[in-house]
Amino acid sequence: MRADTSVDARTLFQGYERLEASGRVVALLKDGAAVDALKPGDRAEVVLDRTPFYAEAGGQVGDAGKLTAVGTTFVVADTQKRAAAHSHIGTLKSGTIRIGEELEAHVDGARRQATALNHSATHLLHAALRKVLGTHVQQKGSLVAPDRLRFDFAHSQPVTDAEVREIERLVNAQIRANAPSETRVMDYEGAVAAGAIALFGEKYDKNVRVLRLGDFSMELCGGTHVQRAGDIGLFKILSESGVASGVRRIEALTGETALEYVEQNDALLKDLTGLVRGSREEVKDKVREQLERTRQLEREIRTLKDRLASGQGVDLAAGAIDVQGVKVVATRVEGADAEALRAAVDQLKDRLKSAVIVLASVEDAQKVVLVAGVTADQTARIKAGELAGAVAALVGGRGGGRPDFAQAGGSKPEALDAALRSVEGFVRARLSS
Repeated sequence: MRADTSVDARTLFQGYERLEASGRVVALLKDGAAVDALKPGDRAEVVLDRTPFYAEAGGQVGDAGKLTAVGTTFVVADTQKRAAAHSHIGTLKSGTIRIGEELEAHVDGARRQATALNHSATHLLHAALRKVLGTHVQQKGSLVAPDRLRFDFAHSQPVTDAEVREIERLVNAQIRANAPSETRVMDYEGAVAAGAIALFGEKYDKNVRVLRLGDFSMELCGGTHVQRAGDIGLFKILSESGVASGVRRIEALTGETALEYVEQNDALLKDLTGLVRGSREEVKDKVREQLERTRQLEREIRTLKDRLASGQGVDLAAGAIDVQGVKVVATRVEGADAEALRAAVDQLKDRLKSAVIVLASVEDAQKVVLVAGVTADQTARIKAGELAGAVAALVGGRGGGRPDFAQAGGSKPEALDAALRSVEGFVRARLSS
């Protein structure tokens, strides 16, 4: 949709009172240009002189639904404003539409109602935020859609878990109180004087629409809302986060969507109780116990791997090859990970004094891990980083590091033995140069 295309028309919005109404076509747009008629398959915009379709504004998404006549169906995916006109955006499925024709407008009622739940909930949320966090809280943006709501507000620090729970509790208390939703058209000055909250920096007409939900919330708002607070059913906060300096965001659900979320969490908790073999009350302690047990096992495995590498290292030192006075070790160390290999290299360097060492292992049957170490007296002639890179290239990988130590990897375990055999030749060449 091209927003810069002007439409010289005004649409009378009738959607506060009804979800169906008839309207006359006063403009048609296709690919951003005005046209006189639409044919089946056209994706276009239809502007009526009156409509029950809410055009996106104030964070509330535009309505969807259908425009129909005998033999004609235009599926509306979205509704946007073009100056004073409401533009119905969608696709003509059947029939034709021409300027001047009368169409029946049918808003998707279920979608509108779900959106209304979320919009009314944002007003209760705003009021609750001001009560819990302070009157400095001001709305900085929102999204009101059928499936969720998002509310941005001014606040200088993260909202604590306890504050989130209190905010949620206050909103749900108002829902249970089931106060009526009352709307009045008032002059702007009188509305603000009566206590209605206006958005800072927003431009308002002389006459404004004021929404009141019991004695809890009173704000200027042109959106569509529930008839009573109880229609919202349930309010559930999903997350609280920061989106900019001094601006926080709350995302939440209402109604059936919130209930489904609670049911999913309840099912998840039930599954967890089965996995840890405890009651709901014991889940937290049981999970903590399992995590601590896992950490302990990881520490024990680490110790065993280091001992394994160390033990093999003693045998490897005895089998080192002498190349022009330098001890060379290049072999596999089964069952060792990168950390264990590093520890074994350090031990071999201490034991052999003047040495070049390459140790490798195979993880997950497809991954080669290798480390190279060179004692300080040999780093002027042999660089561990160059050695590790050369060996890694033979096993389908790469690597590098410091002159005295380097690490590399590869993806061809089948080439590892040949790659390790190449180390002796690499060392001889460097020592002879």
